[in-house]
Amino acid sequence: MTVRAMSCGLTLEVSSTSRSWLRFARDSFGGPVEEGGPADVMVTIEPGSQPFDVSGFVPLTRGAFGDGRRVVLTDACGSGVDLLVEPSEGVLAVTARPRPGPTHRGLRVMAPARTELLWRAALLQYPALWWAGSRNAVPLHVSAARVGRLGVVLAGPGGVGKSTLLGGLAAHAGIPVSDNLCTYDGRRVNGLPEPRRVSARRGLRPAGRMPHGRVERPWAERAPSVEPSLVLVLRRGTGEAPTVRWIPPGDAVRSLTTGTYAAGELRRYWAFAAALALGTGLGPAHPPIEGHAERLAASVRCAEVVLPATPVVSLEELVDLAAHIDDEKRAGVVA
Repeated sequence: MTVRAMSCGLTLEVSSTSRSWLRFARDSFGGPVEEGGPADVMVTIEPGSQPFDVSGFVPLTRGAFGDGRRVVLTDACGSGVDLLVEPSEGVLAVTARPRPGPTHRGLRVMAPARTELLWRAALLQYPALWWAGSRNAVPLHVSAARVGRLGVVLAGPGGVGKSTLLGGLAAHAGIPVSDNLCTYDGRRVNGLPEPRRVSARRGLRPAGRMPHGRVERPWAERAPSVEPSLVLVLRRGTGEAPTVRWIPPGDAVRSLTTGTYAAGELRRYWAFAAALALGTGLGPAHPPIEGHAERLAASVRCAEVVLPATPVVSLEELVDLAAHIDDEKRAGVVA
C-alpha cells in the first residue's frame, strides 16, 4: 500500500503494510496533492524493529554510519526511527524502522503532536529536502501562493502572520502553495506539503492540536509550485492599517536567509543533510541558501509590509497595495 504526493518539486512515495503509518503520511501531507510522475523519493516503513546491519560502514558522526554509498541514521532527528538512505540513479530510497525507546514512548504519551512533527521531519520532509538539494534546490522558510497572476513569496519571522494570510486566501483570489517550508531551484518555488495551521481559539475541536496554540486542518486546494514574481517581507507594527514600500533586494535576501536559519522546523535539518552529503558524496556540504536568496530577490519585486496590530487584512489586499505603489518611489529605492 502506498501514498504519493508532490513535495519540494519531487514525487514522494510512502509504502507500508501498516494502515496507521499510511494514515500518518496522508494526514501529514494535509489535503489534496498532485501525484506527479514516477517516484523520486521512495520511503518504505518496515514493521521490524531490528537495527540495520552496519558491517563495513564507518562512523560519520554520532548515530550516523556510511559506506560511501549508503547511510544509516539511528534515531534520526530524535524521532525514534532508524533510516537506511540509499541514493541511486535518479531515485532516493529510504527504508525506515521505528525503534522507539522509553523516552520516545513517554514523549508520545505526553506530547503526541511533538512526536508526529519529528516523524514528519525524519520520514517525509528532510529526505525530500535533501534530494531536492542534490538537484540544486535550497530550503526556504517562507510561505507561497499564486494571487491572481502573481507568484507571491511571504518572508518574515515565525508568528508574524504568514499562515493567517495564506489561510485567508479566497478561492477566487488565488491558490496556496505552501504554508511553511518551500524549496527554490532558481526558477520555481516548490511547496513542501503540510496541513494548514489555524488558531485553536475558534471553537475547533482539539484533534490535530499543534504547538503555539494552533490546530491542523487539511487544505481544500493547493498548487505544488509557483514561479515567483513578488517577495513580501512581513513584520508586525502597531498601526491600524498595513503599509507597503519597495525595498532593495539585499533587504529581502537578509530576511529570506536569516528566517530560514532561524526556523525551528529546520533546526535538525542541517546535521541531517551534512551527514548524508558526507556519507554519500552527493549534494552540497552546505546548501547555498544565501546565493539562491540573492538570485530570487534580484529577479522579482521586493516589498516590506508592516502589518497592523490586529490582523484584519487579506493577502489579496496586500498584493493590491504593492501593485499600486507609484513607479517613481519604486525607482528611487531600486536605484
